[in-house]
Amino acid sequence: MAIDAQDIENLLRESFPDATISVEGNDGQHFAAEVIDESFRGMNRVQQQRAVYAALKGKMDGPAGELHALALTTRAP
Repeated sequence: MAIDAQDIENLLRESFPDATISVEGNDGQHFAAEVIDESFRGMNRVQQQRAVYAALKGKMDGPAGELHALALTTRAP
């Protein structure tokens, strides 16, 4: 089942409701996302990106993962 940019944004919005979120990509598997959220303040980039991957609720996990590649930029405002 293919995923689209809006699906990714919706998943991220559940975990980061006040974030500035931008998701680009249109081939159903390869996307770029930028997430800017106050909750990232004090976290290093690895911690920030782990939080984003957790918000994706397994969409990137395993052989049946719907999301093949995500170029991710995260930061606090």
